[in-house]
Amino acid sequence: MSVTVTKTSGHSVEITWTPEDDPQGLIMRAIERDQLADVLETLGRGVVTSTEGQEEAAARHTIEFGKLMDRRGAAYVLHLRETYGTSWRNLAETLLGDKERQSAIRRMYDSGRLNRGI
Repeated sequence: MSVTVTKTSGHSVEITWTPEDDPQGLIMRAIERDQLADVLETLGRGVVTSTEGQEEAAARHTIEFGKLMDRRGAAYVLHLRETYGTSWRNLAETLLGDKERQSAIRRMYDSGRLNRGI
């Protein structure tokens, strides 16, 4: 993986990637639209106290990012099941920490198939 996050000093990091890591431009778009900044700030502080418009934008960015990550997670479940034949039980235990949550994993798998168009 060529995406790297390097701690530079204190609370600073440098993120680098190659065009092959971001063929759809999602990383760059998240940065340019301040989506990544809003998500990280929300992750660190919870609800950010600022103007109503800024909070609405931060909430929208966080929700959009969450949906994107849910789709990526579903793609991983599909990949692990289709490529390696990983059992529902093992996927549930490994990914959700609960071997009994196999139905949740199956829903993610179905979502991954739907997103891929199969």
